[in-house]
Amino acid sequence: MRFVIYGAGAVGGVIGVRLTEHGHKVILIGRENQRAAIRERGLTLESPASITTVQIEIVTRPAEIQWTAEDVVLMTMKTQDTQGALQDLAVTAPARLPVVCAQNAVENERLALRYFDKVYGICVMCPCSYLTPGVVQSWCAPVTGILDIGRYPAGIDEISKEIASVLGGSNFVSEPRADIMRWKYGKLLMNLGNAAEALCGRSVRGGHVVTRARAEAIACFKAVGIDYVSDAEDEARRGDILQIGVIEGRPRAGGSSWQSLRRQTGRIEADYLNGEIAMLGRSCGVATPVNSLLQRLANQFASEGRPPGSMALEELSALVGQEEV
Repeated sequence: MRFVIYGAGAVGGVIGVRLTEHGHKVILIGRENQRAAIRERGLTLESPASITTVQIEIVTRPAEIQWTAEDVVLMTMKTQDTQGALQDLAVTAPARLPVVCAQNAVENERLALRYFDKVYGICVMCPCSYLTPGVVQSWCAPVTGILDIGRYPAGIDEISKEIASVLGGSNFVSEPRADIMRWKYGKLLMNLGNAAEALCGRSVRGGHVVTRARAEAIACFKAVGIDYVSDAEDEARRGDILQIGVIEGRPRAGGSSWQSLRRQTGRIEADYLNGEIAMLGRSCGVATPVNSLLQRLANQFASEGRPPGSMALEELSALVGQEEV
């Protein structure tokens, strides 16, 4: 297999380094600033255990790749960029190409199935960061993360087994799962706090705002019959695998949405996290005021270039109270 990793940020960069370290062929597709940095200095992966730099091929567009029958694409960009990326990919890549969505949210696989025959989902449990071109960070050691995979919408085949085997031999834990979307809906529940963290900082995690957002989501799941892994299943799967540490004395500052505000990308993933719940609520008559508010505020912060953590938790709590009246 040759792995074409579409999205050379945090998740894509970390997976790319680990696969390269373990002898697998990798091509990254990334933005121009990342391409320039990697071509000049290589791609550096910082972790609590070590700092590693690898030389890795990177291009900016799928059209620059000579596709082969051995290729597998890992989609690792944020969901707001998936539609455009798939359209570019479909212009030059064969329809039989296996496309693996190693992304948060639950919309990516459905989008990919419009263009490609073989679509897979990965439930990404891999705390990582990308803030500086040419450098990615993985906050877990000695294992980098958990990347379970399954066919979309359900099932296991030889390709999913082979990818799980490759990832499992490249410093990840990975199992093929026939019910991968149950796990991705469970991960979606965890990601509902991303916007709140981006707005107010890490202290909001586990607080009443995120708890209410999660309760709205569970009510929607029940109303429309969506199955998701329980907290007990998730805890059993994680066990003590994800050992989060510090890098050069610094803890992880924030998750993926926090990083989007920090890099001032102008866009954020809230439409496909909290917005997914807002959409479900509208479709089944379940009120989702907290998720709708978090979606709107996160988009506002991103479009205005406001820094992460610049809203006081008290202000967010007051706004939540107004929405619930």
